[in-house]
Amino acid sequence: MIAHGWQKIATHLHGIMGFLGHLGIPQWMAYLVVTAEFGGGILVILGLLTRIAAFAILIDMLVAILKVHLPHGLTGEGGMEFPLACAAIAFSLIFFGAGPISLDWLRGSRGAR
Repeated sequence: MIAHGWQKIATHLHGIMGFLGHLGIPQWMAYLVVTAEFGGGILVILGLLTRIAAFAILIDMLVAILKVHLPHGLTGEGGMEFPLACAAIAFSLIFFGAGPISLDWLRGSRGAR
């Protein structure tokens, strides 16, 4: 997720804004996409605010699947295989948390729901 978010930052956000506009999504949501992918990816790696970051990533991946990848099928070029895997991982992190080697665990939210 971090690599995909960084790629969007490095290739100038206005291109992503135009792409989202073409899909019928408000262009300002490009900032949310970058935040979810880059910032959320960093938070998941650190295990900090994991459930919130995973929720943002899940929403990002579901929109990507529905708006971009669904017509291309499951596998192959443009397919939804990778976004679906990321969504499944994010979904599991929402319910199970980051685990005992995370900053969330150290700060005291030891799997509490």
